[in-house]
Amino acid sequence: MARNRYRSGRMAATVTRFAPSPTGLLHLGHAHAALAAWRAGDRCLLRIEDIDATRCRPEYTAAIFEDLTWLGLAWDAPPRRQSAHMAEYRQALDRLAGRGLLYPCFCTRAEIAQETAAASQAPHIPPMGPDGPLYPGTCRRLAPAARAARLARGDAYALRLDMTAALAAAPTELSFHEAGEGRLRCDPAQFGDVVLARKDVPASYHLCVTHDDALQGVTLVTRGTDLKPATHLHRLLQALLGWPEPAYAHHPLLTDAAGRRLAKRDGAPSLRSLREAGRSPAEIRALAGFPDPG
Repeated sequence: MARNRYRSGRMAATVTRFAPSPTGLLHLGHAHAALAAWRAGDRCLLRIEDIDATRCRPEYTAAIFEDLTWLGLAWDAPPRRQSAHMAEYRQALDRLAGRGLLYPCFCTRAEIAQETAAASQAPHIPPMGPDGPLYPGTCRRLAPAARAARLARGDAYALRLDMTAALAAAPTELSFHEAGEGRLRCDPAQFGDVVLARKDVPASYHLCVTHDDALQGVTLVTRGTDLKPATHLHRLLQALLGWPEPAYAHHPLLTDAAGRRLAKRDGAPSLRSLREAGRSPAEIRALAGFPDPG
């Protein structure tokens, strides 16, 4: 197994991972996340999170390998590609369904938006979660006969976690250890009845990442602060499925001159373009916040 080149003479203990999605070329923000994981672990894994077949491209996966090698990062081989393990995620979903913790949701995004917009005009404003207005629970309230009829008809549906039932089935006190902060109490209810699978993405990020962290023995999850709220939900899934609890370290996000986080959709300069412009790996590591020692 590959060992962190900046660490030597230590027994493998802390296992971290860098888990990009191949939906575009890597930029400095990705370099920061990769280096944060690589520097924090005695072993660092590479995981390709390519469950979204509509957005992920094999050429971007190849570019990830190229960029990371150019940066001087070595990983355990071969990297895990989530798209090759959908049957495993299906098994996890089946376990939750077998406990009555999932239900099919037939609502389209447009219907949900329309219902939440209508509710916002009422005296009681619909509650908000980390990703926006919470799902109002329309399909959770479907009568069993109506639900069975829609399933028999072949209507498209997503699988949602019944948050009330999930919380009742989980330990009453959930928490996680955050680097520099100690133990923090969890509030998974802030996500409401979150989607764990849908037609276009057969297993959600939340399910896949918690499954893979457990399977791969990740002991320290390093990722951006934008994903810190998701930890509340991930701890719930870990508890429900009997998966071990890693520690967490959420790092600040790199921003541009206007203070916006670096993002593919905003045209952040790619590592490839910086390389072609003559930047060296050492310069990129420094720009990403990890200058070489000495």
